Amino acid sequence: MSSLPLFSAASPSRPLVAASPARPMLAFQRVSAIPKLAGVTSASRLEVRPALQMVSSGVRAIDVLTGGLPRGCLTEICGSASSGRTSVLLAALAAATHRQEVCALVDVSDAFNPHSAAAAGVDFEKLLWIRCGKTNSPQRLRDTEKNEKLENPVEQALRVTDLLLQSVGFGLVIIDLGDTPLKMARRIPLATWFRFQRAVERTSTVLFVLSQVPCAQTCAFLLLKVSGKKLSAVSSQLSVKTPTHAQLLDGLQVQGEILRSRLDRKLSRSATDTFTTRVRAG
Repeated sequence: MSSLPLFSAASPSRPLVAASPARPMLAFQRVSAIPKLAGVTSASRLEVRPALQMVSSGVRAIDVLTGGLPRGCLTEICGSASSGRTSVLLAALAAATHRQEVCALVDVSDAFNPHSAAAAGVDFEKLLWIRCGKTNSPQRLRDTEKNEKLENPVEQALRVTDLLLQSVGFGLVIIDLGDTPLKMARRIPLATWFRFQRAVERTSTVLFVLSQVPCAQTCAFLLLKVSGKKLSAVSSQLSVKTPTHAQLLDGLQVQGEILRSRLDRKLSRSATDTFTTRVRAG
């Protein structure tokens, strides 16, 4: 394809002068006339995207720090074990179900605890719980009897997430990779996260990923890291016969740090805040 001159070249007798406002439009019309570039839209005609709608994460400190969770975007929260990531997950589920939104939880490692969710205030009538890799499910038992290759839990989770995002109607879709081995989580192709982001944009769904380390990379609109700081016992007068693993905790101080946010282009350094989880009485 031969190139089209947009401006006349300068010559010793005729110096190059600035083009008039009409010349760029004329040049654009000439370029648009090329069949391969017929779909090119001028910048002045591009649709202005509406401002993102933010919803509460269920944790006031996170809402103050990030403004909430953006709809139509992928949000990832990463942290090690006992970092408070599960508390954030339960708070987000409770807040979404209280908004009367239907939620879906893709539980890759079958680590979701319904009793903890009930204590956090999650409405189970609004929750679809997908347990990936469940060995005693009828389908997996039939596959085992037929000596068929069982699907990897991560692969099953990604396939299920694809179906959930295509079905639309969910206010919150959570992928819990928190207890997934790092080697398996890091094998998820970047193209998969791009596909999820494209599927959720222009919808009212919040795509929420929970992981140990960042997995979605640049596909995450908001990336937040949480880390536990302090544990304190409810009472120092606990019975000596009480097992240490059964001692109640007054609270877990969690520090949240923004690693990436497209909401604030001027964010030159990470912003942090601290909140405390509490035991629910009764």
